[in-house]
This record gives sequence, C-alpha cells and structure tokens, in this order.
Amino acid sequence: MQNGGTMFEITWDDFQKIELRVGRIIWVGNFPEAKKPAFKLEIDFGPGIGIKKSSAQITKLYTQEQLLGRLVVCVINFPPKQIANFRSECLTTGFVTEAGVVLLQPDREVPLGAKLA
Repeated sequence: MQNGGTMFEITWDDFQKIELRVGRIIWVGNFPEAKKPAFKLEIDFGPGIGIKKSSAQITKLYTQEQLLGRLVVCVINFPPKQIANFRSECLTTGFVTEAGVVLLQPDREVPLGAKLA
C-alpha cells in the first residue's frame, strides 16, 4: 500500500454493511468554526433517505458554486459526529491528493439514494 497504509481483506458481507449512497448537494455553507478548512453541506439522498448534513474538507479544490448541484457518494450509516458546532450525519467520500481532496462521484446521472454495488 502507498502512504504506509495497511491493507487487510474484508468479506462481501462486510462490504454490504457499508451504505455508500449517491446524493445531490443542495446547500453549501462556510464552516469557520472547523479546525481544518471545511464546508458544511446539505445533501439530498431522495425520498427514501432524505436530506443529511456533512462536513467536508474540500475547500482547496472546490468553491461553493462548483459544489452546488453536484452528485456525491457518501457513507450514510456512520453514527453522527459532532464537529465544532455542527452535527455531521454522513461522510462525503473522496481521494486525498497533494492538491486536496478529490470528490468521488458518478460520471452519469443516477437516482438519488442509489447504493454503490
């Protein structure tokens, strides 16, 4: 593994426990209270799941305007996490690069709430 990471195998059942779902960013706000630069996001996962909030450290590569309306892939079954004065309800996924975090997103339209398979 690169970056000194350790890789271990998981089972298919382990993978299926992770709720990786597609949502659309419907609101983006500044988050000056966060220790590391971040945005507050509201993400719509469709009628079955609804809207969830996320704190995302993606300010280096994205502006608020670029994020609004964008599809993203999030883990929605982590317990909520308190970050400063904000309760993050899902994890917005991306790839860590030297330039910043690059969002994981579908390359075509998919239904909101669709599960990664």
